[in-house]
Amino acid sequence: MSRIGKHPIPIPAGVTVAINGRVVTVKGPKGELIRAFHPEVGLAVQGTEALVTRPTDEPKHKSLHGLSRTLLANMVEGVTKGYSKTLEITGVGYKAEVKPYGLQLALGFSHLIEFKAPKGIKLTAPVPTQVLVEGADKEIVGQVAAEIRALRKPEPYKGKGVKYAGEVVRRKAGKAGGK
Repeated sequence: MSRIGKHPIPIPAGVTVAINGRVVTVKGPKGELIRAFHPEVGLAVQGTEALVTRPTDEPKHKSLHGLSRTLLANMVEGVTKGYSKTLEITGVGYKAEVKPYGLQLALGFSHLIEFKAPKGIKLTAPVPTQVLVEGADKEIVGQVAAEIRALRKPEPYKGKGVKYAGEVVRRKAGKAGGK
């Protein structure tokens, strides 16, 4: 048995899980998520728990079992608590500003960068050097955070750029001084 896949997923109050063939819809206070699962994985809702089963013990089915259970658990957690990623901006004059379409970023280029938030994602800047990406879908939150970080990755000499909160940037020594 898959150690992860065999655990049932508790469904909290206020969350509904609807299974229609291989398409699962999860609705909750933070929104609604829809995902199509692999046809060979069995999905069922029993009372206040969701179960994921597999047909055989083949390695392919074992891996699909754990993956499907984790994806469904992430959907349930996303519509109840939501997910968030924090980014830090380091550098003189580097800042983020919230606009109606998303974010306006000043990252040391000759122009401002306009980042449009996808549907279901909320971008905030509590302080100009910090960006908070929030949403119900863990996959999209991570992807948006990665796209913002990719606009100006932290460089190793001065550490300027956009990095995840808690990320450690390995610093390099610059050129050795003259004679």
